[in-house]
Amino acid sequence: MHDDDIASSMRALGHPVRLEILRILATQQQGQCCCADVTDSLTLAQSTVSQHIKVLLDAGLIERKPHGTRNRYCLRHARLAELNSAFGGLLKGLAPIAANKETEQA
Repeated sequence: MHDDDIASSMRALGHPVRLEILRILATQQQGQCCCADVTDSLTLAQSTVSQHIKVLLDAGLIERKPHGTRNRYCLRHARLAELNSAFGGLLKGLAPIAANKETEQA
């Protein structure tokens, strides 16, 4: 995963509503739901939820599946796993630097 991909995903995850939408999608028994289902779980207007869903779609964190006259949304588990791995690697790379700085300041 490239730095641009990580930064885009981090921007998408940078809002509490979008994190909650990911949690809602993760807890669906069928693994997917429509925008109205998400809206029912939040105290926001459908248009606001749609805007947040678009950000998550653009970042590649969720995908849209046509279902009759509606769209259903589900997590992109492979992408989230890549992101999780990239975050772990990113933070692991910073840990020694932080430890060295703390040692130098002491």
